[in-house]
Amino acid sequence: MSPTVKSSSAVRNLFVPLTGLSIATFFAFLFIYYVQENSGNIALIYILALIIIVRYTDGYLPGIISSIIAVVCVNYLFTYPYFELNFTLSGYPVTFIEMLGVTLLTCAMTTSMKQQAQMIAEKDKLLSETEKEKMRANLLRAISHDLRTPLTGIIGASSSYLDNSTLLTEDEKRAIVTHIHEDANWLLNMVENLLSVTRIHNQSSTVKKTDESVEEIVSAAIIRLKKRLPDATVHVSVPDELLILPMDAILIEQVLLNLLENAIVHSQSKKPILCYVDDDEQNVSFHVKDFGIGIDPERLKNIFDGNSYIGNSESDSNKGMGIGLSICKTIITAHKGSIDAKNHEQGAEFYFTLPKEA
Repeated sequence: MSPTVKSSSAVRNLFVPLTGLSIATFFAFLFIYYVQENSGNIALIYILALIIIVRYTDGYLPGIISSIIAVVCVNYLFTYPYFELNFTLSGYPVTFIEMLGVTLLTCAMTTSMKQQAQMIAEKDKLLSETEKEKMRANLLRAISHDLRTPLTGIIGASSSYLDNSTLLTEDEKRAIVTHIHEDANWLLNMVENLLSVTRIHNQSSTVKKTDESVEEIVSAAIIRLKKRLPDATVHVSVPDELLILPMDAILIEQVLLNLLENAIVHSQSKKPILCYVDDDEQNVSFHVKDFGIGIDPERLKNIFDGNSYIGNSESDSNKGMGIGLSICKTIITAHKGSIDAKNHEQGAEFYFTLPKEA
């Protein structure tokens, strides 16, 4: 336990008993003033105070000391002869034992509850750290493939161009430059994905949310997609009513862009991509649906874990989608949402859900 925590606990163990006993004594005086013929209930006021003191202090000592003080107060202030200590009164030992017993029992119960709560918190923290480490390992593994492959292609193509520029035809030169351009764009996309993750707070794995229009987020993602893939065709459908969600607009836009690009690149289909939004009372769901070859069912089990995807086409072998999907999951999880994928009769569908309330 740190010195700051110890100091805070010591102050609380002193302040709470003093405050609780002072308030109990005040109400006891009021009670004895208005209901003099039923002074036996004074002990109940102090017992209630002892329960509260034990609840908000640490350890057994504050409760035990408070119970002793409470017994003395009942004897000295509210038992005849007043303002004198008399431990020989009939029934007084029973009162003392009752107060001490209530205090010890409450101490034991609250201490056990606090220990259980602390164990649960530590377990949750350990699971969170394990999940973070797993995510980092998956990202590093994906980066080693998804960044190295395009870089190797760029270096090889540029070397061929420089070494054989006089021997190449214009069409061959254009093909090499096009290849370099495509790989450079892919690297830019990967860098944007990695930068997106840096917007998520490292310690709490949360994001700073503001109220954003769903329609504007979808529109911004489509505009960015058309700049990168001008020939892409996307059919968009959003609800007619204005949907406002708490989110980090840049991150959610990046998620949509990743899913749309993956659908176009990996579906091996020229059919339009469908992007639509559904909402219910508590959540809003974003869907990206392609009409291509679908996803291997075995791959669906761990498609968001960061492993690079190796498909059948040349484009797939050069540009895996694992790192992008892993980052998508990280972003959606930080938004307290969920993300998943499935096959349908004519292709694959990715979808994620965000809660309407922050």
